[in-house]
Amino acid sequence: MALSRSEQMARIRGSNTSPELLLRRGLWARGLRYRLHGKTPDCKPDLVFPAARLAVFVDGCQWHGCPEHYVCPRSRSDFWSKKLETNVLRDGRQTRRLTDAGWRVFRVWEHDIYLALGEVVDQIAEALVAPEWAPAPYLRVIRVESIESNEFMERRFLVKLGETVPTSTLVRRRSTTKWKMQ
Repeated sequence: MALSRSEQMARIRGSNTSPELLLRRGLWARGLRYRLHGKTPDCKPDLVFPAARLAVFVDGCQWHGCPEHYVCPRSRSDFWSKKLETNVLRDGRQTRRLTDAGWRVFRVWEHDIYLALGEVVDQIAEALVAPEWAPAPYLRVIRVESIESNEFMERRFLVKLGETVPTSTLVRRRSTTKWKMQ
């Protein structure tokens, strides 16, 4: 028996997700100690390194607008479009407020943890000790439009995290399958 949409959504966790647990194990094995959901001036990131003032967020591809793996739902598209925009704007607000308060913010996509955990752990270790460390620019899908002349293509509007106006667009084949670990 298939689960209803509501039942499926109720099973999605907000913390202690598989990518978070995998990252935590990798950091712990490397000898890096952190606080879970520690308090910062603005929010409670997934991992916090208080002494280094480093906040780590594990962003799910679907919920945070991954340029590679976001899948625009076909049903209730207005609701999901607004949800995506709200999440992306909140992520930008949190990042900006933390950096304004003197914190470093490290955001990582769930797929990066699955595909390159060692590299992610190395990057976090570098962020903890390098005095001039700065994150790579974070691009997010903020809006998706179908291309009317071709139902299989879509236009994705991308923003740099912290901005509200799309900085670029990407035209690609419409995907209906969420990315999954290989």
